[in-house]
Amino acid sequence: MTTKPNVLFVQSDQLTIDVLSAYNNPIAKTPHIDSIAAKGAVFTDAYCNIPLCSPSRSSMAAGQLGSRVGAYDNACELPAAVPTYAHYMRLLGYRTCLSGKMHFVGPDQHHGFERRLTSDIYPGNFEWTPDWNATGFHGATNTRVLRESGVCSRTVQLDYDDEVTHRAVQEIYDCARPENDRPFFLQVSYTHPHDPYLCMKKHWDLYDDDDIPPPSTPMPTVENNDPHSVRVLSQHGFLNADVGDDLIQQARRAYCGSVSYIDDQLGHLLHALDESGQRDNTIIIFTSDHGEMLGERGLWLKKTFFEAAARVPLIISAPAHLRDGHFSEGRVNTPCSLVDLLPTFANIACDGNWGDTPDGDGITGPIEPLDGEDLVQFITAPNPDRTIYAELLCEGILAPIFMIRQGRYKLITSTGDPDMLFDLESDPHERTNLAGDPAYAETLANLKSAALEMWDSEALSIDVVNSQRRRRLVHNAHGNGDAPVWDLVTRPDDETRWYRGGRNYNDWALDFLPHPSKRDQ
Repeated sequence: MTTKPNVLFVQSDQLTIDVLSAYNNPIAKTPHIDSIAAKGAVFTDAYCNIPLCSPSRSSMAAGQLGSRVGAYDNACELPAAVPTYAHYMRLLGYRTCLSGKMHFVGPDQHHGFERRLTSDIYPGNFEWTPDWNATGFHGATNTRVLRESGVCSRTVQLDYDDEVTHRAVQEIYDCARPENDRPFFLQVSYTHPHDPYLCMKKHWDLYDDDDIPPPSTPMPTVENNDPHSVRVLSQHGFLNADVGDDLIQQARRAYCGSVSYIDDQLGHLLHALDESGQRDNTIIIFTSDHGEMLGERGLWLKKTFFEAAARVPLIISAPAHLRDGHFSEGRVNTPCSLVDLLPTFANIACDGNWGDTPDGDGITGPIEPLDGEDLVQFITAPNPDRTIYAELLCEGILAPIFMIRQGRYKLITSTGDPDMLFDLESDPHERTNLAGDPAYAETLANLKSAALEMWDSEALSIDVVNSQRRRRLVHNAHGNGDAPVWDLVTRPDDETRWYRGGRNYNDWALDFLPHPSKRDQ
């Protein structure tokens, strides 16, 4: 057996902690997630750095805020020269492999992974490039995503995630064969429980309607709502929409069914570890790229810094013989974020001896300063006042929106919108904006000063708009003649099976096979 531990990194998509028992929200039935949480460190205040799929994953992989590496939106290319945790883990002796979604854009579809077992489910070109100067949005949702929620026999997303698990399970067995003498770093990345809100009947039947509580916070009136939420509601087609309680309940129940589906997939991976004899030398990390509003404040999906969308589950579960002194069980109340994963992985590979100082070779330390820190240190030495930074740079904004979490307070600030300040300890549902309260003027000033020190909003705005213009030009040019193919193809029908553009995304996502019991309703 290898002396270095294996790392199994499992990532869901759009999973909110608001339904997880591991986060004291016993709504979704997730026995396998619960099992690793019971024997692991549960980070109670973990955040994504960008509440949107592709830039969140690119930022996470690079260990740097998206603004540093150009990860602005769902059509941004992560430069091939930016080292990711896959590059570092290869340097540190690991066999690196990816099964599933990363939403990489551009010709580099590996970014340090030796092997990709599946194609990506979304396109690798610039089709989804937004335009801050335009109205509307290429992937605008509407209430159809709620009206058509519920039970299905099959969706393309189920096809995809089943293949992700199948390929990953085989990789786990392959890694156990005698000829493979390197430890593995295997990322298994799913698209569930990302909308549409559909699940198979066996997962739907795990719940009764009474099991699913309604949203805790209703939609404020337009007059009492914040401007960014109003824009997101409008963009997604929910502003002033006739959305009844029955549709909300239906979508939330199907979402929980999808969460149980992800839990089943985790169970298959754990079983393969057990059967291959590798469980006792494998550290398991479970997280999501961002959360899901799920009807809170009338909002659905992401692209907001309210807790349901910005916070993510983050669990590190290690075998008993590795836990002593490093990976103790329990809850960790140090604020953290996804950029912390790169130094965490590297320190796992180096038994905590990966340096914090750039050294030029990437083996004994990073080659450039990172925005994250090794999370393992906080398991035994919590730092509840640690500062966390996040940003929103995609469509639907007037200027970059920044978030800072520091201790019990969270600031959401932008030159385009009024400030929002919340005391998450006394107001976990973020119903009272303290930004205008004189009693919190000093707290607000300190957090705004930290934001000004971290970001130059005007310069970043220029960079984002110029990036959008360049990518739209390149995409339009590729429309004349034969376009380059950047999508990774791992099976003959990848280009037609997964979303590659050319039709409305929501038509593709909602092209599902209804369950027989629902077809005549």
